[in-house]
Amino acid sequence: MSNAPLMPKATAVWLVENTSLSFAQIADFCKLHELEVKAVADGEAAQGIRGLDPITSGQLTREEIERGQKNPDYRLSVAVSKVRLPPVKPRKGPRYTPVSRRQDRPNAILWLVRNHPELKDSQIMRLVGTTKTTIAAIRDRTHWNAQNLAPADPVTLGLCSQIDLDFEVAKAGKANPDAVLRKEEPEDTLLPAEVTTAEPGAEAELDVQSVFAKLNQLKREDQDEDDDEDRR
Repeated sequence: MSNAPLMPKATAVWLVENTSLSFAQIADFCKLHELEVKAVADGEAAQGIRGLDPITSGQLTREEIERGQKNPDYRLSVAVSKVRLPPVKPRKGPRYTPVSRRQDRPNAILWLVRNHPELKDSQIMRLVGTTKTTIAAIRDRTHWNAQNLAPADPVTLGLCSQIDLDFEVAKAGKANPDAVLRKEEPEDTLLPAEVTTAEPGAEAELDVQSVFAKLNQLKREDQDEDDDEDRR
């Protein structure tokens, strides 16, 4: 059980009102500052908070309170619960999806297939709670509602957490790094409008004209040099 009681301020209010424990003892038990407990006793803090009896809630025994009242140096301990709950086993199989959100699963699957092709079907099933048949239908565009599907982030839809998604993506990236590299390769960009709208052969004509212009310039420079030598 946790070392701090539930609703510490409400517990402190009850202990201040119903026991003679010191402020230091109450502060230590409730994990509060001693000045906070003093403010509660003076009515400066926790106004309107109803006291919570730690005895009836099973967090403190009456014998423990009596020990603390007899000895100001005694530190109270949270009572150990006698009820032992069985350990919760991790759930196997696909994640449960609420009925109100099941209609969003195909959009989430399409988003995962497009943005994270490295994910296996079993990983997608864990993330959004679906079946292999549905994933295959969306991959092949044979889903009954394929024309109306729009990719949507499953985290935004509330079908899984960002932590779960990042974990599965990292796990898939380690198992299949080639898929990640292919996904990160830059796509071909569009050509400039000058190239796509130019008439056939226009670029070649421009190149020829530029070559002749450079040759004419070189000839003029040679003639100018010859004229200078003749004058000398």
